[in-house]
Amino acid sequence: MITDFNSIPETAKIWVFPASRKFYAQELPEITAKIDQFLTEWENENQPISAAYVIKYDRFIIITADDTEQSLSLEAQDSLATFIQSLENSYEIILMDRINVCYKQGEFVQYKTLPEFKKMIKDKGVSQNTMVFNSMINLKEELEFGFEINIMDSWLGRFVKTGNS
Repeated sequence: MITDFNSIPETAKIWVFPASRKFYAQELPEITAKIDQFLTEWENENQPISAAYVIKYDRFIIITADDTEQSLSLEAQDSLATFIQSLENSYEIILMDRINVCYKQGEFVQYKTLPEFKKMIKDKGVSQNTMVFNSMINLKEELEFGFEINIMDSWLGRFVKTGNS
């Protein structure tokens, strides 16, 4: 059951699926229709799940589900993963690999594999001021301050040498 994103409690579960490329403008209506259909039919132990989503930067699918009254079953979580995998196959993109890196380069969001990103750090293509996206957030309340963060506040910060080393 789709509900307004803002009506989902801040302590609700959230999933961030970073796309390996920007969604094309012609894909977005179909992708949103598929997400709408999935969330409308999504159930937890035969009960509708109150869920919402946003697509940010034409690159991230962010889904939240109100699990404050009842935890989501493994079956419900598996059906979400299966749905996301179907999007990967349909659009030939990667959405489930959250170890790869999305970062801002000016106003644009870029996507690199971890080895590519580490090479960029080594080649000084990334600074201590680079903004990265944390797709590992778990609660809706983390979206506002824990999703788009400075690299030094992320797990990637350990790869960036400070001026003292």
